[in-house]
Amino acid sequence: MHSPQNDSKETDSSYNRLQWKMLLLTMFCYLFFYTGRHNFGWAAKPLAAALHISYEKIGWVSFAMLIGYAVGQLINGNLADRLSPRHMIATGGLLSVLANVLISFAGSFEVILVLWTLNGYCQSMAWASGSRIISNWWPDQRRGVAFGLYTMAAGTSSIITYLFSILLVQESWRNVFRIPVLFLAIAVLIFFLLVRNKPSDLGIKRDATADAVKPHWREAYKTVLRNKRFLVVCLALGFQSMARYGLIFWVPVYFLSKEQTAGDGNLWITLLLPTGMAIGALSFGFISDRLFNANRIKSIVLGMTMCSIVSLLLYFFHISNDILVGLFVFFAGFFAYGPQANFWPLSPELLGQAYVGTGIGIMNMCAYIFAALGEPLLGRLIDRTGSQRVIFLTVALIALLSAVTILFTALFKIEQGENKTIGSLKSINTTT
Repeated sequence: MHSPQNDSKETDSSYNRLQWKMLLLTMFCYLFFYTGRHNFGWAAKPLAAALHISYEKIGWVSFAMLIGYAVGQLINGNLADRLSPRHMIATGGLLSVLANVLISFAGSFEVILVLWTLNGYCQSMAWASGSRIISNWWPDQRRGVAFGLYTMAAGTSSIITYLFSILLVQESWRNVFRIPVLFLAIAVLIFFLLVRNKPSDLGIKRDATADAVKPHWREAYKTVLRNKRFLVVCLALGFQSMARYGLIFWVPVYFLSKEQTAGDGNLWITLLLPTGMAIGALSFGFISDRLFNANRIKSIVLGMTMCSIVSLLLYFFHISNDILVGLFVFFAGFFAYGPQANFWPLSPELLGQAYVGTGIGIMNMCAYIFAALGEPLLGRLIDRTGSQRVIFLTVALIALLSAVTILFTALFKIEQGENKTIGSLKSINTTT
């Protein structure tokens, strides 16, 4: 005969398995999303040569995609709070696959520009929606780990994209847009069939906040945009994203350039960049919690400062040893992307559960507007200087701006008048 206590333990164990199932399936789906977005950097050099396009124009294509993504985040983040995140992810993923395949048959700058912009919007339907699902299934006290793993999946997605691209780009730049996204299509379908938006979709009543009345869209935007601390965080995330995309998009161009291609082995060094990013995303969750006692601001400052230092070393020292170059590239990725895992939990902590999608959507919008602005800037700098090495100097300066900006959060006092940083806001209601 089972006691009520045993039944309760079995229920908790069953629910815990469901939490991990939903998290891992959402991670699995996002694991292939970058195959439809981070592939462009690998196609950029041969595409530019084939269609006689300058690097500045290539930068504007990347800019257009990132703007499409940013605008999509502003819209789709709010929709994720109101509609089905599961349906949004599936729709965005499949439309992104279609856009990539169509680009592989394009023959002009204008067509590629339009299709890549639309692809950015389609891709934007996933991140905030996935964050909404994770927030619905995971409580505050365990959400940091969940978001760290989710961010790691995004970083690992870059590894998969880089691996496919290295293998395919030497055959044809068009294959970079055709083959990798087939895996995205499969992952999206598996996700759609197995994931549920919230516990109540399976008849489980665990957390009333997941089923709370959804705020009006105007109220959601007002709540987010009136929170000064949150806006400062968005600005710092913008600089972080600009530095990250400066590496993600232009490092392949750097290693494919004539001055660097001493052998095919150099291309494999680029895999260490997204590898560092993936490991950094997971590591910074622990760095924040263990080293800085959940003070996310200090963790972000550390990461972006180190990113700046490593990037400066890559710029000033002409390292010829492949092992040393690989280590520097790895740590550039580790510190450029790792702190992003500390940004996302600030949305539910600062805004409250009801505004998670809207908050993360606006955060990501800021991130990608800044990233977009950086792409043509770097393309123009490369055209003007004639050297891809300027990438690292620019990234170093931008990363330092991120570290300095996040420190301004200390200027805003908590509503209750306590003099704490945002990293300790978990127990305080700051829904303004």
